[in-house]
Amino acid sequence: MINSNGQILTESNITIENNRAFLYGDAIFETIKVLDQKVLFLEDHYFRLMSSMRIVRMEIPMNFTMEYFEEQILAIVNALEVKAASYRVRFTVFRDADGLYLPLSNKTSYIAQATPLDQAVYSWNSAAYEVELYKDFYVTKHLLSTLKTNNRMIQITGSIFAAENGYDNCLLLNDEKNIVEALNANVFVIKDKVVKTPPISDGCIKGVMRKQLMELIAKTEGYQLVEESVSPFELQKADEIFLSNCIIGIQAVTKYRKKEFTTEFSQELLKKLNAKIRFS
Repeated sequence: MINSNGQILTESNITIENNRAFLYGDAIFETIKVLDQKVLFLEDHYFRLMSSMRIVRMEIPMNFTMEYFEEQILAIVNALEVKAASYRVRFTVFRDADGLYLPLSNKTSYIAQATPLDQAVYSWNSAAYEVELYKDFYVTKHLLSTLKTNNRMIQITGSIFAAENGYDNCLLLNDEKNIVEALNANVFVIKDKVVKTPPISDGCIKGVMRKQLMELIAKTEGYQLVEESVSPFELQKADEIFLSNCIIGIQAVTKYRKKEFTTEFSQELLKKLNAKIRFS
Protein backbone atom coordinates (compact mmCIF):
# COMPACT_ATOMS: atom_id res chain seq x y z
CA MET A 1 0.00 0.00 0.00
CA ILE A 2 1.08 3.54 -0.67
CA ASN A 3 -0.22 7.02 0.11
CA SER A 4 0.14 9.05 -3.08
CA ASN A 5 -0.89 12.68 -2.58
CA GLY A 6 -3.58 11.67 -0.08
CA GLN A 7 -4.89 8.66 -2.02
CA ILE A 8 -4.36 5.18 -0.58
CA LEU A 9 -3.42 2.90 -3.48
CA THR A 10 -2.13 -0.64 -3.85
CA GLU A 11 0.66 0.79 -6.01
CA SER A 12 1.59 4.21 -7.28
CA ASN A 13 0.82 5.28 -10.82
CA ILE A 14 4.08 7.22 -11.07
CA THR A 15 6.05 6.63 -14.27
CA ILE A 16 9.71 6.64 -13.29
CA GLU A 17 10.97 7.57 -16.76
CA ASN A 18 9.43 11.03 -16.30
CA ASN A 19 9.95 11.38 -12.56
CA ARG A 20 12.55 13.86 -11.32
CA ALA A 21 13.21 11.86 -8.15
CA PHE A 22 14.31 8.96 -10.35
CA LEU A 23 16.04 10.99 -13.06
CA TYR A 24 17.89 13.55 -10.95
CA GLY A 25 17.42 12.66 -7.29
CA ASP A 26 15.17 15.73 -7.04
CA ALA A 27 13.46 14.60 -3.85
CA ILE A 28 13.77 14.75 -0.08
CA PHE A 29 12.44 12.37 2.53
CA GLU A 30 11.74 11.77 6.20
CA THR A 31 12.02 8.40 7.94
CA ILE A 32 9.53 8.34 10.80
CA LYS A 33 8.59 5.95 13.59
CA VAL A 34 4.92 5.58 14.53
CA LEU A 35 4.20 4.04 17.93
CA ASP A 36 0.69 3.25 19.18
CA GLN A 37 -0.88 5.61 16.63
CA LYS A 38 1.49 8.37 17.67
CA VAL A 39 3.94 9.96 15.21
CA LEU A 40 7.10 10.25 17.27
CA PHE A 41 8.82 13.64 17.19
CA LEU A 42 6.18 14.92 14.77
CA GLU A 43 7.05 18.58 15.10
CA ASP A 44 10.76 18.02 14.49
CA HIS A 45 10.11 15.88 11.40
CA TYR A 46 7.64 18.39 10.00
CA PHE A 47 9.83 21.45 10.45
CA ARG A 48 12.89 19.65 9.08
CA LEU A 49 10.85 18.68 6.01
CA MET A 50 9.61 22.25 5.55
CA SER A 51 13.12 23.63 5.96
CA SER A 52 14.52 21.14 3.44
CA MET A 53 11.82 22.02 0.89
CA ARG A 54 12.64 25.70 1.22
CA ILE A 55 16.37 25.11 0.87
CA VAL A 56 15.93 23.18 -2.40
CA ARG A 57 13.27 25.66 -3.57
CA MET A 58 10.34 23.28 -3.66
CA GLU A 59 6.85 24.75 -3.55
CA ILE A 60 5.05 24.08 -0.26
CA PRO A 61 1.27 23.67 -0.78
CA MET A 62 -0.94 25.84 1.43
CA ASN A 63 -2.69 22.78 2.89
CA PHE A 64 0.57 21.12 3.91
CA THR A 65 0.23 21.84 7.62
CA MET A 66 1.67 19.77 10.44
CA GLU A 67 -1.82 18.35 11.06
CA TYR A 68 -2.10 17.33 7.40
CA PHE A 69 1.39 15.74 7.54
CA GLU A 70 0.35 13.70 10.59
CA GLU A 71 -2.95 12.65 8.98
CA GLN A 72 -1.20 11.36 5.86
CA ILE A 73 1.33 9.36 7.89
CA LEU A 74 -1.40 7.72 9.99
CA ALA A 75 -3.54 7.11 6.90
CA ILE A 76 -0.95 4.82 5.32
CA VAL A 77 -0.23 3.09 8.63
CA ASN A 78 -3.92 2.36 9.18
CA ALA A 79 -4.32 1.11 5.61
CA LEU A 80 -1.90 -1.76 6.14
CA GLU A 81 -3.38 -5.21 6.64
CA VAL A 82 -0.54 -6.23 8.96
CA LYS A 83 -1.05 -4.59 12.34
CA ALA A 84 1.84 -3.85 14.66
CA ALA A 85 2.64 -1.70 17.69
CA SER A 86 5.06 0.40 15.67
CA TYR A 87 5.85 1.21 12.06
CA ARG A 88 8.58 2.70 9.91
CA VAL A 89 7.22 5.34 7.51
CA ARG A 90 9.15 6.86 4.64
CA PHE A 91 7.60 10.13 3.49
CA THR A 92 9.10 11.29 0.19
CA VAL A 93 8.46 14.68 -1.41
CA PHE A 94 9.55 15.16 -5.01
CA ARG A 95 9.43 17.98 -7.52
CA ASP A 96 6.59 17.06 -9.87
CA ALA A 97 7.62 18.88 -13.03
CA ASP A 98 9.03 18.47 -16.52
CA GLY A 99 12.41 19.82 -17.52
CA LEU A 100 16.03 18.72 -17.46
CA TYR A 101 18.34 20.03 -14.73
CA LEU A 102 16.17 23.13 -14.73
CA PRO A 103 12.64 22.17 -13.63
CA LEU A 104 9.81 23.89 -15.45
CA SER A 105 7.98 24.40 -12.15
CA ASN A 106 8.58 23.87 -8.43
CA LYS A 107 5.28 22.07 -7.81
CA THR A 108 5.59 19.03 -5.53
CA SER A 109 3.97 15.66 -4.96
CA TYR A 110 4.55 13.07 -2.24
CA ILE A 111 4.35 9.37 -1.53
CA ALA A 112 4.34 7.69 1.88
CA GLN A 113 5.09 4.03 2.55
CA ALA A 114 4.82 2.14 5.85
CA THR A 115 6.46 -1.06 7.12
CA PRO A 116 5.63 -2.87 10.40
CA LEU A 117 8.46 -3.06 12.94
CA ASP A 118 9.22 -6.03 15.19
CA GLN A 119 9.74 -3.91 18.31
CA ALA A 120 7.43 -1.29 19.80
CA VAL A 121 9.68 0.92 21.93
CA TYR A 122 13.39 1.13 21.23
CA SER A 123 15.22 -2.06 22.21
CA TRP A 124 18.81 -2.72 23.20
CA ASN A 125 20.92 -4.65 20.70
CA SER A 126 23.55 -6.51 22.71
CA ALA A 127 25.21 -8.17 19.70
CA ALA A 128 28.73 -7.25 18.67
CA TYR A 129 28.76 -4.22 16.34
CA GLU A 130 31.93 -3.36 14.47
CA VAL A 131 32.57 -0.24 12.37
CA GLU A 132 35.29 0.97 10.03
CA LEU A 133 36.05 4.19 8.18
CA TYR A 134 34.78 4.50 4.60
CA LYS A 135 37.34 6.49 2.64
CA ASP A 136 36.46 5.92 -1.01
CA PHE A 137 34.33 9.08 -1.09
CA TYR A 138 33.88 12.06 1.22
CA VAL A 139 30.94 14.13 2.44
CA THR A 140 31.20 17.74 1.32
CA LYS A 141 30.87 20.41 4.00
CA HIS A 142 27.83 22.32 2.77
CA LEU A 143 24.15 22.74 3.51
CA LEU A 144 22.89 20.15 1.02
CA SER A 145 24.83 17.42 2.83
CA THR A 146 22.72 18.01 5.94
CA LEU A 147 19.46 17.23 4.08
CA LYS A 148 17.91 13.80 3.53
CA THR A 149 17.79 13.85 -0.25
CA ASN A 150 17.39 10.93 -2.66
CA ASN A 151 21.05 11.23 -3.62
CA ARG A 152 22.54 8.59 -1.27
CA MET A 153 25.35 7.16 -3.41
CA ILE A 154 27.95 7.53 -0.65
CA GLN A 155 25.69 5.61 1.73
CA ILE A 156 25.00 2.94 -0.91
CA THR A 157 28.62 2.35 -1.90
CA GLY A 158 29.63 2.51 1.75
CA SER A 159 27.03 -0.11 2.66
CA ILE A 160 28.36 -2.40 -0.07
CA PHE A 161 31.91 -1.89 1.23
CA ALA A 162 30.76 -2.74 4.79
CA ALA A 163 28.93 -5.89 3.65
CA GLU A 164 31.86 -7.08 1.53
CA ASN A 165 34.29 -6.65 4.44
CA GLY A 166 32.17 -7.95 7.30
CA TYR A 167 31.50 -4.63 9.07
CA ASP A 168 28.17 -3.72 10.62
CA ASN A 169 28.49 -0.06 9.60
CA CYS A 170 30.97 2.52 8.38
CA LEU A 171 31.79 6.03 9.47
CA LEU A 172 31.89 8.74 6.82
CA LEU A 173 34.51 11.47 6.57
CA ASN A 174 34.12 15.00 5.24
CA ASP A 175 36.58 16.76 2.94
CA GLU A 176 38.60 17.86 5.97
CA LYS A 177 38.95 14.17 6.97
CA ASN A 178 36.83 14.52 10.12
CA ILE A 179 34.16 12.03 11.17
CA VAL A 180 30.72 13.20 10.00
CA GLU A 181 28.26 10.36 10.66
CA ALA A 182 27.64 6.68 10.06
CA LEU A 183 26.06 5.35 6.86
CA ASN A 184 22.56 5.53 8.34
CA ALA A 185 22.93 7.38 11.61
CA ASN A 186 24.48 10.23 13.53
CA VAL A 187 27.46 9.44 15.74
CA PHE A 188 28.41 10.25 19.34
CA VAL A 189 31.86 9.67 20.88
CA ILE A 190 32.46 9.59 24.66
CA LYS A 191 35.77 10.16 26.42
CA ASP A 192 36.07 10.91 30.15
CA LYS A 193 32.34 11.75 30.39
CA VAL A 194 32.52 14.27 27.56
CA VAL A 195 30.01 13.32 24.85
CA LYS A 196 31.06 14.74 21.51
CA THR A 197 29.04 14.78 18.28
CA PRO A 198 30.00 16.44 14.98
CA PRO A 199 28.36 19.83 14.33
CA ILE A 200 25.90 20.28 11.47
CA SER A 201 28.44 22.62 9.86
CA ASP A 202 30.72 19.59 9.27
CA GLY A 203 28.12 18.16 6.86
CA CYS A 204 26.23 15.63 8.97
CA ILE A 205 22.51 14.98 8.62
CA LYS A 206 20.47 17.21 10.90
CA GLY A 207 19.06 14.17 12.66
CA VAL A 208 15.78 14.26 14.55
CA MET A 209 16.97 11.54 16.93
CA ARG A 210 20.30 13.36 17.27
CA LYS A 211 18.35 16.34 18.61
CA GLN A 212 16.39 14.21 21.11
CA LEU A 213 19.53 12.58 22.47
CA MET A 214 21.41 15.85 22.72
CA GLU A 215 18.59 17.20 24.89
CA LEU A 216 18.74 14.11 27.13
CA ILE A 217 22.55 14.17 27.38
CA ALA A 218 22.54 17.87 28.30
CA LYS A 219 20.36 17.00 31.30
CA THR A 220 22.52 14.06 32.42
CA GLU A 221 24.43 14.90 35.57
CA GLY A 222 28.16 14.39 35.37
CA TYR A 223 28.36 14.45 31.57
CA GLN A 224 29.24 17.29 29.23
CA LEU A 225 27.80 17.56 25.72
CA VAL A 226 30.02 19.11 23.05
CA GLU A 227 29.37 19.78 19.35
CA GLU A 228 32.84 19.69 17.82
CA SER A 229 34.64 18.14 14.89
CA VAL A 230 35.67 14.55 15.59
CA SER A 231 39.01 13.33 14.29
CA PRO A 232 39.44 9.64 13.38
CA PHE A 233 42.31 9.55 15.87
CA GLU A 234 39.81 10.12 18.69
CA LEU A 235 38.02 6.84 17.98
CA GLN A 236 40.78 4.63 19.37
CA LYS A 237 40.95 6.75 22.53
CA ALA A 238 37.20 6.79 23.14
CA ASP A 239 35.50 5.01 26.03
CA GLU A 240 32.25 4.56 24.15
CA ILE A 241 30.76 5.22 20.70
CA PHE A 242 27.11 5.02 19.73
CA LEU A 243 24.98 5.73 16.68
CA SER A 244 21.45 7.11 16.48
CA ASN A 245 18.49 7.41 14.15
CA CYS A 246 14.72 7.45 14.53
CA ILE A 247 14.23 3.77 13.75
CA ILE A 248 17.00 2.08 15.75
CA GLY A 249 17.06 4.67 18.53
CA ILE A 250 20.56 3.95 19.85
CA GLN A 251 23.09 1.44 18.55
CA ALA A 252 26.26 0.99 20.58
CA VAL A 253 29.51 0.38 18.72
CA THR A 254 31.48 -2.44 20.35
CA LYS A 255 34.59 -2.49 18.14
CA TYR A 256 36.63 -0.27 15.84
CA ARG A 257 39.80 -1.91 14.55
CA LYS A 258 41.55 -3.30 17.62
CA LYS A 259 39.70 -1.10 20.13
CA GLU A 260 36.66 -2.43 22.02
CA PHE A 261 34.22 -0.12 23.78
CA THR A 262 31.98 -0.13 26.83
CA THR A 263 28.22 0.45 26.48
CA GLU A 264 27.03 1.56 29.93
CA PHE A 265 26.14 5.12 29.01
CA SER A 266 24.36 4.04 25.83
CA GLN A 267 22.18 1.62 27.76
CA GLU A 268 21.18 4.23 30.32
CA LEU A 269 20.49 6.78 27.60
CA LEU A 270 18.22 4.29 25.81
CA LYS A 271 16.14 3.91 28.99
CA LYS A 272 15.73 7.68 29.16
CA LEU A 273 14.76 7.80 25.49
CA ASN A 274 12.04 5.17 25.96
CA ALA A 275 10.72 7.02 29.00
CA LYS A 276 10.58 10.19 26.92
CA ILE A 277 8.53 8.67 24.10
CA ARG A 278 6.18 6.91 26.51
CA PHE A 279 5.40 9.84 28.75
CA SER A 280 5.83 12.95 26.58
